[in-house]
Amino acid sequence: MRPFIWILSFILVSGLVFGITLKNEAPNKDKLLLEIISYVLDRGHYDPKEINDTFSENVYMNYLENIDGQHRFFLKTDITTFDSYRYRIDDEIKSTELNFFNLSFTKLMERMDQVEGFYESILNIPFDFTIKEEINLDYENLPYAISIAELKKQWRKQFKLNALERFTSKKEEELSKVEKDSTYVPLSDSEIEKDVRQKIKENMKFFFEGYNDLERKDWFSVYINSIVVQFDPHTFYLAPSDKDRFDASMSGKFEGIGARLQKRNQEVKIVEIISGGPVWRDELIEVGDIILKVGQPNEEPVDISGMRLDDSILLIKGPKGTQVILTIKRVDGTVEDVVVTRDVVELEETYARSSLIKDDTGTFGLIELPKFYINFEDYNARNAATDVKKELEQLKKNNVKGIILDLRNNGGGSLKTVVDMTGYFIDQGPVVQVKSTGGRKEVLKDTDPSIVWDGPLVVLVNEFSASASEIIAAALQDYKRAIVLGSKQTFGKGTVQNVFDLNRMITGGTYGNLGALKVTTDKFYRINGRSTQLEGVKSDIVFPDQYAYVDMGEKDQDNPLAWDRITPANYVPYGKMDNYEYSLERSNQRLKENSFTKLIDEQALWVKERQEDNTYALDYESYKSEREKNKSYSERFKKLGKFESSYDFEWLPEAGTQEEVNEDLIEKRSRWQKSLKKDIYISEAVEILKDLSTQIKLEKTVAEVKN
Repeated sequence: MRPFIWILSFILVSGLVFGITLKNEAPNKDKLLLEIISYVLDRGHYDPKEINDTFSENVYMNYLENIDGQHRFFLKTDITTFDSYRYRIDDEIKSTELNFFNLSFTKLMERMDQVEGFYESILNIPFDFTIKEEINLDYENLPYAISIAELKKQWRKQFKLNALERFTSKKEEELSKVEKDSTYVPLSDSEIEKDVRQKIKENMKFFFEGYNDLERKDWFSVYINSIVVQFDPHTFYLAPSDKDRFDASMSGKFEGIGARLQKRNQEVKIVEIISGGPVWRDELIEVGDIILKVGQPNEEPVDISGMRLDDSILLIKGPKGTQVILTIKRVDGTVEDVVVTRDVVELEETYARSSLIKDDTGTFGLIELPKFYINFEDYNARNAATDVKKELEQLKKNNVKGIILDLRNNGGGSLKTVVDMTGYFIDQGPVVQVKSTGGRKEVLKDTDPSIVWDGPLVVLVNEFSASASEIIAAALQDYKRAIVLGSKQTFGKGTVQNVFDLNRMITGGTYGNLGALKVTTDKFYRINGRSTQLEGVKSDIVFPDQYAYVDMGEKDQDNPLAWDRITPANYVPYGKMDNYEYSLERSNQRLKENSFTKLIDEQALWVKERQEDNTYALDYESYKSEREKNKSYSERFKKLGKFESSYDFEWLPEAGTQEEVNEDLIEKRSRWQKSLKKDIYISEAVEILKDLSTQIKLEKTVAEVKN
């Protein structure tokens, strides 16, 4: 983006002088890194923060959460000692001092050695699952232990919960074997208990092997990111190894399970399912699921709670064709093991694809777009905009009466493709406004007066439609060109990031590879002047899903940029949807009368309730009772999986490719068609298109009679 190039050039020119100054001072690498990052953020970030006492306290709290969020190492006395730095970190940043980091790092290493020294003694004592006690996993409000003795008690409870989970599952497995084979002799409770304790010991050994492999620089990266994340949740320091992985992720292929993971509140959560990947293909996991353990065939699973995300990913990744066993906690609280066969995830499955939707009233079209892809080096190569145009033309040849543009779970991508794509549905005009570092504003416009599709249009979104998806949904909504159907609001990410190579700031390479900084440099605004930041795009018709009451969006992240508004762009709303209000009214009435809608809302409330419950019983009977109650209650929601629409679906060959249709593609598309038939949101979108097309047909008929 041009404004960013301007500010980047300024930083680089300044950096030449800056680099000489630093080299003359000859600081150590950590101090150098801190100074360069502070410099770049101050001059390159969209909304630089004032480095003051409040900033210091936020860094302090974030850093402690990152290194000991479960309060498993530090004592209250350690925190009391650290507290003297609570409001001094800002001063240390300005003077490039590292006293707080050095103190906390040294103490962390000491406490970790102590825990490594005593955990086995805890696990040598059998757990009594008849004793009534409980554990609270509300780590945010969990007090630090006042002594090593109390710390041991906390570890014992955590071990006991882990053992109880394994014990209960193993006992159910043994009872199931007896039911299938009356001659089978099940393991006794004491044998099962002893076995699960041994497995926890092995996991802890692995746990500390991973921690002991970490170097000071790894912990310093955590400290640096506790600083940069205060600017906004998408500004992030990429250490050299992280930068290499980031570059690899842009290559177009992934080898693994086909899911993107995020660690938050000490949990590894699924934040995206990559279309075409193993878990997508076999419908094994969903966005929002949490991975508790990772196992390899014929090996005991490893508990990844408290483990670094990178280390968790290393356990999950593996060669194509091999298997990994994931212990998954579903969004509804149920826990189950899922076997995934790893594979190469081809990004071809993120390409636009279309389907015809038919019933006795006519034919409608669907275009699913998982991502706004582009080849920046060659715009004539395959990209989201040109592919969608071809799909639109293909649907028009099939005489569709209306089109659904499905942007659910679309996390964004190229801004240029968004502008071009919006132009297919409107006359020429503004699409999005961009405000960049330094306050420069630019209005990006569609300059092509031609319209590819001027008929009824519904845009499908959910909580995971973000960034570029929100831009096109907002533009089509502001022009009143489409009805937006989906979650209460989209994700709410109205910012742009650029990756800046920190090595370009220093000449000579004396300090080795410094890594890179992903910096927020721009902010999006709708053509009506409102930012998509935080509030996202509010659906015209709200259709709840199971995440409706769960904190999922940008507003639920730490330190998001604020919502604001600017002067609206000069645009004229589309004038051909006189039946807009009629269609909204009809849809809202259908949703009120739909039993599935009520059940989805009930499920969403239950999911929220389950996620807010942090207390667990540590005796077998109570734990088993609660588990069975949850399992029984979740059965009522299986009815949702039985929904099946009356429409027939017929997929069309991808218009953007010349490749021959093979058996693998046929199988993938066949599965896709089955999923569309069971998609209640698609079904409602078609009903809306019917209302729109019927009204338009009536209007044309009246006009013809008058003439």
